[in-house]
Amino acid sequence: MCSRRWEWCSAVELLLLPLLVAGISDSPEKITCISGSNVTLKTSKKMLDNYIHGTWFYTTNQKIVEWDSNKPNYFNTKFKQRVELDPQSAALHIYNVEKSDSSTYLLRVSNESGSEYDMSIILEVFDPVPNFVIKTETKEVSGVCYMNLSCEIPDQSVDYIWHTDSGPSPKELHRSVLQVTIPPQNKSNSYTCQISNPVSSQNDTVYFLPPCNLDRSSGVTHIVNLLVLLIPTIPVLLLT
Repeated sequence: MCSRRWEWCSAVELLLLPLLVAGISDSPEKITCISGSNVTLKTSKKMLDNYIHGTWFYTTNQKIVEWDSNKPNYFNTKFKQRVELDPQSAALHIYNVEKSDSSTYLLRVSNESGSEYDMSIILEVFDPVPNFVIKTETKEVSGVCYMNLSCEIPDQSVDYIWHTDSGPSPKELHRSVLQVTIPPQNKSNSYTCQISNPVSSQNDTVYFLPPCNLDRSSGVTHIVNLLVLLIPTIPVLLLT
């Protein structure tokens, strides 16, 4: 390894020896998926060189599966009927993932000399954002309309963005409740709440109708629906 200043190089190697034996894992990979889907935790090729034993952990002390000589042994955990090990690549297939499966998974392999190498994978599982309806409260005082719009759902992992006719709300208003004050001269506006997480999103829209009313369909929609109702009667009116 080093031909010159042998003593100095040997000293450095001795200092690094515990790290080389223990095996330093790479920065953990992060996988994001939606609940109900299937996911594969893959290994790096350098982990498979001359290894004779391996273990997948759900947490640092809960084993999912371990194997020697390509013979897997699955432990009696919640994963037992939902995981499958690929003995050739050491990849772990997890089926029908659940939100509670979110964790840092650890793969530990060892070779004939007893040296171990660890690799971590962070798995984040999110439920799809459910359908929701904006809750509204309005109050008119001296021609000014005060509105309180709410779209909160019981999920801490979601983000809220309100959109109006003029575009998305400022970042400081990215919350589940939007308070709006509309003066008499203001034109009709739409207010859309978008709830999202890393895997899905849903939205709902309400429309402001002067002087201080909210509706779930725009005035254009009302006109279209009215025309649909009137069209069948127009020929009858022309014949009479």
